[in-house]
Amino acid sequence: MIYGFGLPTRGPLAQPDAAKVVLEKAEELKFGYVSVADHIVIPKEIKAVYPYSDTGEPPFPADGECLEQLTFMSYIAAVTSKIRILSSVMVVPHRNPVHTAKIISTIDVLSNGRVTIGCGAGWMEEEFDAIGTQPFKERGKVTDEYLSIFKELWTNSLPSYSGRYNSFKNIKFEPKPVQKPHPPLWIGGESSAAKRRAVKLGDGWFPIGANPNFPLNTTSKYANSLSSLKQLAAEANRDPESLDLGFWSNWNHEVLDRKTPQEGERHIMTGGAGAILDDIGVMRELGVEIFMFQLAKPESLEATLDSMDRFSHQVLSKL
Repeated sequence: MIYGFGLPTRGPLAQPDAAKVVLEKAEELKFGYVSVADHIVIPKEIKAVYPYSDTGEPPFPADGECLEQLTFMSYIAAVTSKIRILSSVMVVPHRNPVHTAKIISTIDVLSNGRVTIGCGAGWMEEEFDAIGTQPFKERGKVTDEYLSIFKELWTNSLPSYSGRYNSFKNIKFEPKPVQKPHPPLWIGGESSAAKRRAVKLGDGWFPIGANPNFPLNTTSKYANSLSSLKQLAAEANRDPESLDLGFWSNWNHEVLDRKTPQEGERHIMTGGAGAILDDIGVMRELGVEIFMFQLAKPESLEATLDSMDRFSHQVLSKL
């Protein structure tokens, strides 16, 4: 099993020196993954409901600060040597697919094959409008096509593609990624559409537990959702064991008394180290291999390093 954490793209920890210190600590403590979120711009007014909080309120600062995801991943590659670098998640329709495939391939080469691409279709229509991408209402179809384009470019010596949103032929695409056949594509999302995408196009399923529309905030709910993923895989004649299983706990795991909004039960990955270890044990039996935690403390570097040390001592050392 592998454990990781998210590195903020804004605030004190997103400064180069601070980020480097956090990453050095992560490799010292033998964390397996560091993840980076994806926003290009933060609209001043957002009507869309943020899908990963109990309230629906987006967790964005007033000034809209956010480093660009793939650029930040290239910096991480430069200052680390072992930890894997995860986009969590990359909003696939935000960027031209050929250009994006080239950037990812470049980072994979420069990192010696340490890139994993968490993929999503996006949720904020205002951001789609601001950057002039494909229509927001077609984002699911766009995502599926772009993922197919990535694979075509990464695996074929003379790639070509004829699609609804992008077409090309008679090109050479080099260098290919170090990882073969290509960097893993983990499909984010908890809906049936996301699971179907994981089965059809993904190398893994990487949900977040805090989506109130599709809650996975107890181990039993996760088990039920995983069962539906396996059913979809069976219907598509795909071995569900071929999918990596990851889980993103994007909340403060050190909260002792967090309850699920629906039933008032203990929220998964909270309640103290013992409860978290119990949850990890159950999820491990279900086949989950990668756990991501929210260890960063936006207020300061020192608080973040202390948080990482506590997690290592209280959780990782017991596994």
